[in-house]
Amino acid sequence: MSVETGRLPAEGVRAMFDRIAPVYDAMNRTMTAGLDRRWRRLTAEAVVRPGDVVLDACCGTGDLAIACARAGGRVTGVDFSERMLERARRKAPELEWVAGDMLSLPFADASFDAATVGFGVRNVDDLERSLRELRRVLRDGGRLGILEITRPRGLLAPFYRFWFDGVVPLLGFVEVRYRTFAGGIVALHTAKTELLGSDPGRSGRRQTP
Repeated sequence: MSVETGRLPAEGVRAMFDRIAPVYDAMNRTMTAGLDRRWRRLTAEAVVRPGDVVLDACCGTGDLAIACARAGGRVTGVDFSERMLERARRKAPELEWVAGDMLSLPFADASFDAATVGFGVRNVDDLERSLRELRRVLRDGGRLGILEITRPRGLLAPFYRFWFDGVVPLLGFVEVRYRTFAGGIVALHTAKTELLGSDPGRSGRRQTP
């Protein structure tokens, strides 16, 4: 673990999630009093349209990917923990589950209409690079939804500043919004990829009521 960031290196994160995979869902239900299911459903409904080709990055045991499928998407879930993917495959064998790293997604440019990440960016070693990868695999006009805690530690502490003021406009995301849940502990960030010829000035932050 890095003393400076308080986070494990990538291999340590993978090993941790492999280890906790058998109890991951129970932990989520307990820590959120079951509200995480509602948050995932709202995330899917915010960015997925019927018929969309959807990527769920850092998919874990698959709950957000399944919510995206229920919203009408044709979903691929990707995660670098094989033990988490095993549980996702058992839950929804009809979906596509791929082993891969969010920092180097194994997909061609402009492959997806929408992408989601649920409680995953806080474990990513390079936030800007991961957002660039999501932008790369999204089509022009594609939609992105990131569900995350709002008070991460270490290098992700200034997440809002990176997201709203720095990285997002540079990456070609527009219509950036967020809404909070659970008294502000959890936030859903949404954005669209910029259409060719659109006005980049539309990328200002807005809070959804």
